[in-house]
Amino acid sequence: MAFSSLAPFSPPSGTFRHHPAGRPGAAASGSVVACSPPPPDVVVTRERGKNAELIAALEKHNIHSLELPLVKHVEGPDADRLSDVLRDDKFDWIIITSPEAAAVFLQGWKAAGSPKVQVAVVGAGTARVFDEVLQSEDRSLDVAFSPSKAMGKVLASELPKSSRNTCKVLYPASAKAGHEIQDGLSERGFDVTRLNTYTTVPVDVEPLTLNLAISAPVVAVASPSALRAWLNLIPKVDNWNNSIACIGETTGSAAKKLGLKSIYCPTTPGLEGWVESILEALRVHRQLKEAPKMLNTGSPVHRMTELLDVGDRL
Repeated sequence: MAFSSLAPFSPPSGTFRHHPAGRPGAAASGSVVACSPPPPDVVVTRERGKNAELIAALEKHNIHSLELPLVKHVEGPDADRLSDVLRDDKFDWIIITSPEAAAVFLQGWKAAGSPKVQVAVVGAGTARVFDEVLQSEDRSLDVAFSPSKAMGKVLASELPKSSRNTCKVLYPASAKAGHEIQDGLSERGFDVTRLNTYTTVPVDVEPLTLNLAISAPVVAVASPSALRAWLNLIPKVDNWNNSIACIGETTGSAAKKLGLKSIYCPTTPGLEGWVESILEALRVHRQLKEAPKMLNTGSPVHRMTELLDVGDRL
């Protein structure tokens, strides 16, 4: 996996053409010429409506994105139980690890009558889902903790424990989430109740759109579920050797376990690091693409290679 500090990415000139809205390609005579969209540099794969922030951040670097949602969220088997559990029981902590988990929790919390709760969140994006509630006059919900690093296993190791013998935790999660949070908390003596309140399912993808996506040098993924959905779409994964840019180490580790080779992810999860990982992947792709040309033209790279060969023989 690649971790690095990056300079701004500068694509080759002429790669991107921007036309005023409604004028895809006006010729000098005033006639309009049809213009196909430019090939994508990166495929962004979050659920529809949740890619805008990443696309906007990439546009600042002149990176052309193709939005291709790979999964959608649906109710999990425990969704109907959430409001009853919140109404009937008291918890020291509610653990929320993703924006989707936060949105689903808020629905159940309001249905339960907005009981007083103390919430621990993973990541700034998850915390932002609670902004509207926190700014209201109702002070019954308190986002009181986030770990030093936006990872579930770090939260499990750092979550403060009350002085009472039993510290009760409610963990509303994706049905596909792993067990490292609940196992880590249980090992520390927390009493954990997990509810699988939502899950992810693949979405249908148009063949023409898929072909365009496969041609992109980088695919950006934010979850192991999206990663698996991508690999299921590719006819022969062994023949696809472009790069995966992951939002964090959890997805990066999943990519490695699934046999992918060109994996980029930040050491700190989040939008900024994710963008840097995408830029790094594109930079490496560009260098590899240009390397054969440089070798054939006797460029400094070619001469440096010859010197290294001589050194090896000596």
